[in-house]
Amino acid sequence: MVDNVSSGTSPWLIDFERYLTTERQVSAYTVRNYLFELKRVEAVFSANDDWLALKHESLQAIIAKLHRKGLSPRSLSLTLSSIKQFFDFLLREQQISVNPALNLSAPKQAKPLPKNMDVDSVTHLLEIDANDPLSYRDKAIMELFYSSGLRLAELAALNVTDIKFSQAQVKVMGKGSKERIVPIGKLALTAISQWLDIKRDIPCEDDALFVTAKGRRLAHRSIQARLAKWGQEQALSVKVHPHKLRHSFATHMLESSADLRAVQELLGHANLSTTQVYTSLDFQHLAKVYDGAHPRAKKRGSKS
Repeated sequence: MVDNVSSGTSPWLIDFERYLTTERQVSAYTVRNYLFELKRVEAVFSANDDWLALKHESLQAIIAKLHRKGLSPRSLSLTLSSIKQFFDFLLREQQISVNPALNLSAPKQAKPLPKNMDVDSVTHLLEIDANDPLSYRDKAIMELFYSSGLRLAELAALNVTDIKFSQAQVKVMGKGSKERIVPIGKLALTAISQWLDIKRDIPCEDDALFVTAKGRRLAHRSIQARLAKWGQEQALSVKVHPHKLRHSFATHMLESSADLRAVQELLGHANLSTTQVYTSLDFQHLAKVYDGAHPRAKKRGSKS
């Protein structure tokens, strides 16, 4: 058995320790972790708190208090698991009639951002030797991903008419059917123009911007596979996929401009955090930030 919980601890924690060790026969490591988490909860009890009297709202407030004290969502998930196991035990012992922790929730864990590619790596990726229709198409796809920070679904859904050469813009239908206008850099415009010259000879089913050799709109998986292929052929040390180019776009723009709101608009984010609301900026400001910050913007040319 692990060392007994300290004196002054609720006798129910002592019984819980005994139950885990003798009846469930869980490992000493697991017992120690459960008790550590439960003692952490007890440490933030209010004066009148008692395990047997705690309600759902009180437990949720305790979780929030631990979060404010700096406990990460990952750690709070462990705390929550321990609480639920403990109340299951109390329910089994008929000390309570319902588990107040049953629908308790911890703050969402932030998804770790994928490692972005540095500018040199992206430049190397995009310097492919386009010598056949598919390589011209793929170059245009990768240039557009990095030029404008599009999501995979957004790029796959583009039609030819969504590209506005004279304004150096692309019209994008984002999440929640929200339309936005995003700048396109000169190098991406050039690559798209070259691809469209080739696409004219391919009988297509619709107005899709990027199609297969048989004229069908390019599927998400096909786009992912082609990017991974070029990453390997260019001997990059990381796997290349659409979101990596989107994340690299955002990182490089922020590093160069430090204009968080402009990048938020360019990416089509409703929120940058759970508390930051969407802020609209006019396109002229976006274009100015873009031209001054994007590594491959250069001078955005025009083509009617």
